[in-house]
Amino acid sequence: MHVDTASGLLVGVRQVASPNQNARPTGTAIDLLVIHGISLPAGRFGGPFVEQLFTNTLDVSADAGFQELAELRVSSHLFIDRKGHVTQFVPFHRRAWHAGKSRFEGRENCNDFSIGIELEGTDALPYEDVQYTQLIAVCRALREVWPALEGAHIVGHSDIAPGRKTDPGPAFDWPRLRNGLNYQ
Repeated sequence: MHVDTASGLLVGVRQVASPNQNARPTGTAIDLLVIHGISLPAGRFGGPFVEQLFTNTLDVSADAGFQELAELRVSSHLFIDRKGHVTQFVPFHRRAWHAGKSRFEGRENCNDFSIGIELEGTDALPYEDVQYTQLIAVCRALREVWPALEGAHIVGHSDIAPGRKTDPGPAFDWPRLRNGLNYQ
């Protein structure tokens, strides 16, 4: 697994373009990795709904819980499902719309300088072994291009939007990720 720096794409993964992206501010360095958790409908896994949300094709009549998502325009650079399949929605050099109102080390608008990875899951249920395997492989590939993406620069959505977001939640095994990336 590696990043093609010319295209900003992760080689060997499924590519689905999201319209929910734009240019990063000129001269902005990528130095933050944000890990998220998502399931649609809430607490259910599988199905096309996350992809549909990120491509603005979600039929909000498919589930009562989708009504609040009707006007939402979001995306992430990557999505890792429960089976470990990786889908890329936004090239890394582009700005994905994953963090919302956010702050890291005194800087606002984390979307400007971060890469967002969504894991299919919930705050309360353990993530799958294969998701950690893929996440670690992705992080290693990203660090080859952006060496700042390590240690304190790998955070959860809850870290950059406290009080507003809780993902990836207490079920996410941070020590496992740190050990897999060989840092404490």
